[in-house]
Amino acid sequence: MGWTNVALVTTSSVLLSSLVFVTAASKNPTYFNIGGVLSNNVSEFHFQETIAHVNFDSHYVPRGTTYYATAIQMDANPIRTALSVCKYLIAHRVYAVVVSHPLTGDLSPAAVSYTSGFYHIPVIGISSRDSAFSDKNIHVSFLRTVPPYSHQADVWVDLLKHFGYKKVIFIHSSDTDGRALLGRFQTTSQNLADDIDIKVAIDSVIEFEPGLVSFTDQLSEYKSAHARVYLLYASKSDAEVIFRDASLLNMTDEGYVWIVTEQALDAENVPVGVLGLKLEHATDEKAHIKDSIYVLASALRDMNQTENITEAPKDCDNSGSVWETGKLLFQYIKKQILFKGETGKVAFDDNGDRINAEYDVINIQEIGRGLVVGQYLYNNEHNRMKLHLEKENIVWPGRPEKMPAGIEIPKHIKVLTIEEKPFVYVRELKNYIDEECAPDEIPCPHFNTTPKEDTRAFCCKGYCMDLLRELAKTINFTYNVSLSPDGQFGSYIIKNNTAGKKEWTGLIGELVADRADMIVAPLTINPERAEFIEFSKPFKYQGITILEKKPSRSSTLVSFLQPFSNTLWILVMVSVHVVALVLYLLDRFSPFGRFKLANTDGTEEDALNLSSAIWFAWGVLLNSGIGEVRLRNTMENLTCATVKGSAVDMYFRRQVELSNMYRTMEANNYDSAEQAIADVKTGKLMAFIWDSSRLDFEAAQDCELVTAGELFGRSGYGIGLKKGSPWADKVTLAILDFHESGFMEELDNRWILLGNMLSKCEQYEKTPNTLGLKNMAGVFILVAAGIMGGVGLIVIEVVYKKHQVRKQKRMELARHAADKWRGTVEKRKTLRATIAAQKRLKANGLNDPGSVSLSVEALPRSVIDMPSPVRAWPGSCDVRQRSPIPIPVPDGSDMIV
Repeated sequence: MGWTNVALVTTSSVLLSSLVFVTAASKNPTYFNIGGVLSNNVSEFHFQETIAHVNFDSHYVPRGTTYYATAIQMDANPIRTALSVCKYLIAHRVYAVVVSHPLTGDLSPAAVSYTSGFYHIPVIGISSRDSAFSDKNIHVSFLRTVPPYSHQADVWVDLLKHFGYKKVIFIHSSDTDGRALLGRFQTTSQNLADDIDIKVAIDSVIEFEPGLVSFTDQLSEYKSAHARVYLLYASKSDAEVIFRDASLLNMTDEGYVWIVTEQALDAENVPVGVLGLKLEHATDEKAHIKDSIYVLASALRDMNQTENITEAPKDCDNSGSVWETGKLLFQYIKKQILFKGETGKVAFDDNGDRINAEYDVINIQEIGRGLVVGQYLYNNEHNRMKLHLEKENIVWPGRPEKMPAGIEIPKHIKVLTIEEKPFVYVRELKNYIDEECAPDEIPCPHFNTTPKEDTRAFCCKGYCMDLLRELAKTINFTYNVSLSPDGQFGSYIIKNNTAGKKEWTGLIGELVADRADMIVAPLTINPERAEFIEFSKPFKYQGITILEKKPSRSSTLVSFLQPFSNTLWILVMVSVHVVALVLYLLDRFSPFGRFKLANTDGTEEDALNLSSAIWFAWGVLLNSGIGEVRLRNTMENLTCATVKGSAVDMYFRRQVELSNMYRTMEANNYDSAEQAIADVKTGKLMAFIWDSSRLDFEAAQDCELVTAGELFGRSGYGIGLKKGSPWADKVTLAILDFHESGFMEELDNRWILLGNMLSKCEQYEKTPNTLGLKNMAGVFILVAAGIMGGVGLIVIEVVYKKHQVRKQKRMELARHAADKWRGTVEKRKTLRATIAAQKRLKANGLNDPGSVSLSVEALPRSVIDMPSPVRAWPGSCDVRQRSPIPIPVPDGSDMIV
C-alpha cells in the first residue's frame, strides 16, 4: 500500500474517530485508533487486516467498540521517523503504537519510543531486541513481544546444568547488551532452584571493545585455564575474528566447548561443534503483529470495564499535559497473558520485556550447516520453561566420541598445610644445602617465599602427609607442599588496605585468591568456610573439648567441695534452710496445710513440722544434685582460650548461649595451639579449648594433662579445595574408599591413638586411678556429722516425748481425783435427801414400820448404804441448823431438807 492509500485510510479514520469526541464526557470512547510503524507494505497490510479481524471477535472487542488502523512505514532516518509519528499517528489520536525495525539503521525504533513515550502512549515493539529498551527511565512506555538478547542467559544456564558444566569463561563485548547478558547470567546461575545441586560459576570474564582486529592475546592468556567451556556474546563481525584466532590457537579442537548467542552464530566461519541459539518466530512479523494487537485489545477491554478513559493526545505541540490514560494502559498491557499466541505464550515482566520466549538449540555440524538438536519451550503442565535436548545428535569440537569434560584437570597441585600435631609435624633442616628430608617426610617450605626471602628449609610428616601421599597415588596427581604463610587456618576479617571490605587470611585466603589448589590439614568444616571454598567429605570426625592440667595428687578433707566455691556452698546451705523454713511457715498458716488438718484429726504424727521441712529440703537437694555449666557461667578465676581465627573461635562466635564465655576468652586467645598448650603445662592458662583429636593426643603424651567434659560442637576435618575444583569429586570418592578399606583407621592408630609417647602414662601409673578413703574422707565426715545431728534430733525428740508422757500422766491423775471428788459430793447430796425425807415422815406421824420400810426400800441402794450423818460432817454442828437443801423426789418436785 502506497502513501495515497495511507492518506485515504487516515482521512477516514479521522472522520470516524471524531464521532468519539461528540459523546458525553462521562462515557468512555467506543472508537480507538491503533498506530503502526512497520518495515514494509506486507507488514502494513497484515497490521490492518488483523485489526479488522479482531473487531469481529467479541471475546476481545465488546459490542459497540471498534478499532481502526493508522500505519506508516519505517524510515531509516530517526528524525524523519519522529516527525512522521507526530504528523500521521499522534495527530490522529492513537492509543498505542506497534513498531517494527527498520531495514537499515538502528535508531528508528528508539525514535518512535522517544516520541510516543513523551506523551505516555504505549509502544509495542515486535522485533527490537536491544537491552537498552529495558531501561524504563528512557523508554518509559515501551513493551515488546520479543525478548532482549540478554534473556539468552536463561537458556545458557539450563544448557550448562544439563551438561553438568560448573566452570565457564565468559566472553562479551563491552556494550549494553554484552553487560546485560553477563549480569543476567550471574543472577540466574546464583538463583538456581534448591533441588539443583549443580552451581554454575564464572571462572573468568573477558570483555572486549567492539570492532576487533585481533583476539589472540586475550585467548592465549586463558588457554591454560582449568575451564574449557566458553560462552560468547559478540556481533557477527567480532565473532568472525574470535573464531579465527581461536582456531589458530587450537582452542576449537577436542576438549573445548563453545556456546554462543544468535549474532555470533551468524558468523561465516563458525567452527564445527559450536552450540548456539535461535529465537523461534524471530523474523515472523506477521505472527508478532497479531500477538501484539490481541494483547492490546485485551488490555483495552479490561481497562474499559474499570477505568475512566480520556482522549489520546492530538498533537506534538502540547508538551505540558500528561496523558494519565496512557500510563494506565501501559500497566494493563504488562498484565496481559496470551496463552496461545502465534509466537507461543505471550507475557511480560516488570520492564515490559517478553518472557516465556521459545528458542531452538543449533549445533554446527559442518561448516555453514547447523542442525536443531534441542528446544527451549514453555511447559503448561509445570508452568515454566523446559529444555529438551537430543545429546546423542550433538557433534562436539574435534568430533570426540564422548562429551567433553569441560575442564582441563591439572596433573600438578599446589598443596598448603599448617603445623598441627599429630596431623602435621614440621622439622626445620639444620643444613638445608646438605641435609634432606627423611623417607617418611615431605619438603614443605613457607608458602609464597623465595630462597632470598627465607633460607630455611622444612620437612613435614604426620597423619595428613600420609593421607596426601595416598590421595596422590589413588587419583594420580603430583604435588608440592607449602606451609601457611601466616601460620593460621584463616579468618574472615577487614584488612587495613581493603577499604572496609572483608577478606580471608591464612590458608583459606590463599585458596580463595586462587594461589593454591588444595589444603591438606586438620581443617574443620563449617558454614563460614563452605561459603567460599569447597570441602571433601570428612576424613576424620571430632569435636571440641577442654585441655587442663591435672590437679595435685595430694588431697584434703574438703576435696569433695572443690567443684563449687566457698561462697556458692554457703549460699546453698542458707538457701536450703530458708526454703525449709518457708515451707513450714506456709503450711503452718495455711487452713488447708498438713499441720492444721493433721491436728484437727488428732493425728499429730502426720503434721508438717520444721524438722520434716528441713529433711524434705535436704532430701530434694541430695536427690537431684546441683549442676553448673562451666562454659556458660565462667568463674572469675577461670582463664580459658582458643586459637584466633580458628573454627573453634568461629563456633563460640556463632553460639549466642556462649556469648559470655566468648567475651571472657577473646582477649586471651592465642596465635597457635602450640603456645596455648605450653601455657597449660606451665599453669599460665587454666583451660585450652580446641579440637578433641589434638587434645586427646596431648593428654596421651603428657600425664600431667587431661581432657575434661564431654565433646560438644561436633564436626569433621575435610580437604579444602577451590570452588568448582575438578578434583572435588575424586578426592571425596577416594576418602570414602579409605574409610571402607580401613586406611583411615590405620592412620588413627599410627598417629593419634599410638603416639610416640603413648605408653609413658601407663608406665607412670600402672594401675588405674581410683578414689581412696583419703579422697572421700570429707564425704564420710559430712555423713557422720549428719548422722550425729540426726541422733541429736532423735534424743531431743525422745526427751520431749517423755516429758509429754509425764505431763499426760499427771493430767490423768488430776482427772481421776476430780472424778472421785465429784462422786463423793453426789453421795453426800443423796444422803442428805434421804435424811430429810425420814424427818418429814416422822413429822407427819407416819410411824408405821411398814410404810417406813417401804419408803426406805423405795430409795436407791446408794442412799441406804450411805454412812451416817455423824461421819459425813465432822464436828458437833447439828444437821438441822444447816440451810435447807432441795432433794429431788420421784414426782418431779423438790423436797427441802
